[in-house]
Amino acid sequence: MAPESGTPTNLVLRSLLFAPGNRADVLLKLPRSAPSAAAIDLEDAVPPDRKAEARTVAHEVAPALIGDVRLFVRVNAADTDHFAADVNDGLPPGLTGVIIPKLESMAAVNAASAALDAAGHPDLPIVAGLETVTGVVDARTVTTHPRVQWCYFGAEDYVADLGGVRTATNHEVATARAQVAQAARLGGVQAIDMVVAKFSDDDRFQREAVEARHLGFTGKLCIHPAQVRLAAAVFRPTAEELSWAAAVTEAYDAALARGDASISVNGEMVDEPVVRRAQALLDDAD
Repeated sequence: MAPESGTPTNLVLRSLLFAPGNRADVLLKLPRSAPSAAAIDLEDAVPPDRKAEARTVAHEVAPALIGDVRLFVRVNAADTDHFAADVNDGLPPGLTGVIIPKLESMAAVNAASAALDAAGHPDLPIVAGLETVTGVVDARTVTTHPRVQWCYFGAEDYVADLGGVRTATNHEVATARAQVAQAARLGGVQAIDMVVAKFSDDDRFQREAVEARHLGFTGKLCIHPAQVRLAAAVFRPTAEELSWAAAVTEAYDAALARGDASISVNGEMVDEPVVRRAQALLDDAD
């Protein structure tokens, strides 16, 4: 199956499916579930003594994947001993972008961009990981950087850095998720929601995805192919939403033509902010 249409700057990542960088057999299966994009993970999914092997595997499998799926590589964080080798030796040609975890400031993105440029990847856009307390609190400094095109919220690392307790309720990350979504909006980039580590729990994934969409996230990180279809269903407008949006925009255009800017559509007050929301749904469907 050919990759989803869209250039790197407008590609909607409803699902970003990860697989361990040292597992060629698993990586080669990434396109089967038709995710919006796939990621070769050189970071958390790879043991420290297998990092070099994972970089080699990335180069070996990338040519077979790039024709079938938008492909990213997640490197290790910039403050680790693995970052330089990942950037220099772990990024095969043809990638849609690079995922850099634990970014916390404009200066950090500048440094990462300089490393990418020096390694021969001057045009490779960044998916910024916002997964530390500093990264979340100062997220706007990251999302407004011109090299960053997407960002994601990493709940597990965030709670570990916070010194909190991770729960299924997500109460402990509610504020952080909202902050990341707001920062993404201010930067004009897409925000991708956190992982559901218990990949057999479809109900939790769907519940979190619905919450995330309501907050303004455009997609969700996936660690199992079954999660891809769930994300695809949740992060697209429903037929009911599109019907509502079409009725609202049509009625409002007619109202403007006769000089009205506040009307009622099926018992609901409609004015300019409501129309913007309706138009956004129609645009998302396109």
